[in-house]
Amino acid sequence: MDDWLKRLLAFKEEHELWHEGDCIVVAVSGGPDSMVMLHLLHALSGAEQLRVVAAHVDHGFRGQESKDEAELVRSFAAKLGIPFEATTLDMPSYIEATGMNSQQASRLKRYQFLHEVADRYGASRIALAHHADDQAETVLMRLLRGTGTSGLAGIQAKRRDKNVELIRPLLRINKAELTAYAELHSIPYAIDSSNMKRDYFRNELRLDVLPYLEQYNPQLSASLNRLAEIASVEDQWMQDEASRAFERLVSRSSGTFCELRRADLSSLPVALQRRLIKLILNYLSMETAGLKPGDKADFERIEAIRHAALAPSPTTWQTDAGGGVRFYREYDRLRWLTGEPHLSHSYWPPYAYTIEAMDDVLDVPEGGLSFRLTNAVAAADERGRYCADFDADQLLFPLTVRNRRPGDRMSVIGLNGTKKVQDMFVDLKIPPSERDRMPLVLDAAGQVLWIPGARRSAIALTGAGTTNVLRIQTVPCTMNLE
Repeated sequence: MDDWLKRLLAFKEEHELWHEGDCIVVAVSGGPDSMVMLHLLHALSGAEQLRVVAAHVDHGFRGQESKDEAELVRSFAAKLGIPFEATTLDMPSYIEATGMNSQQASRLKRYQFLHEVADRYGASRIALAHHADDQAETVLMRLLRGTGTSGLAGIQAKRRDKNVELIRPLLRINKAELTAYAELHSIPYAIDSSNMKRDYFRNELRLDVLPYLEQYNPQLSASLNRLAEIASVEDQWMQDEASRAFERLVSRSSGTFCELRRADLSSLPVALQRRLIKLILNYLSMETAGLKPGDKADFERIEAIRHAALAPSPTTWQTDAGGGVRFYREYDRLRWLTGEPHLSHSYWPPYAYTIEAMDDVLDVPEGGLSFRLTNAVAAADERGRYCADFDADQLLFPLTVRNRRPGDRMSVIGLNGTKKVQDMFVDLKIPPSERDRMPLVLDAAGQVLWIPGARRSAIALTGAGTTNVLRIQTVPCTMNLE
């Protein structure tokens, strides 16, 4: 086995690019890179038990030149005894109809065809001919446009796309080596004339910027590839750490709701704080997940959320997080929600339940609590925030359990007069999204007796002369709210 095949197999083993017996669709444009890749994979097909299929796309931009390239690939695949699939697209018409730019549109339709071929042949891999020079251009392009660590990782050797793996076996081989291999093995290839046009940013980088910068570092391409290699491994490690933090710290529900404690976010290093917020946005919004690595708007949005979440003073705050997601900080609770505000767990319609008897059990699913009413022989000194004793002889029955209404006030122990329930919620730092949900216990005169978990009123206090004690205890309600 020659050195080229050994290099390819070593790269394949390092990144698990394929397994023995796989069917691989090879995207072949007709240029030296893809023609060499087809030749190499064919050379390995026997030892690796691979089925190789050549797939070619004529985008319809260059007339006869494109047709000649299609014929070149077809004849070379026939010479190797490899199945050949091709399509001719009318990209100019498609671009005019969709308003997409030519590169985006071409990539979309090209990948669509490659997936169709993979489905037809039962292929698990699509091989793309990106090489080391492409990697250097990509990293430099992202640097110039502004990027983070994920962007510096450049093109990945392997990436899942729908039901197949996109693999790039040539990613560590440069263009000059590929051209030399083609000459050595008499592999025919075409030169795409559009590669010499400076209409595209990538072409300008390849033709002008990289050659200029290589005056200062002749090994610039190798340096950029090394940077991508280092960044890729470190980026994956940080992403894995962020994923573990996501699983450990974030409460979530069916792609519509995520919640995180402020203390948990602040305990993480800044790098993981940013990545965790991005993971939450990815979980909730495909639009946000599609932002490019290092996208300026993406970074600024995440930073705005992060700074608001970690501000030292207790606060409530909300903002548009993009992609149909809204971020809420409610004191020490951080929430990301999708959907309209009234569907985002922040609004609860009015509800009310009546308690007729001294011994009763009442489920209040809207408030998440069940109320257990019993007669006690005597009042206890300390009942806790979710249990309260009342002098039943001083109460006006029937009692009502409901959520708050405008103007609700409570007679507070130790305070002359009454205080607005709304102001009490603010003082107690009850998150705004919970205020409409929390149940209040009122007597028949509409006086607020108790807010479970928050505050008890000065009405019907028990004392030494109390002989008839009503004990109200709350526990989490297990009833489903339909």
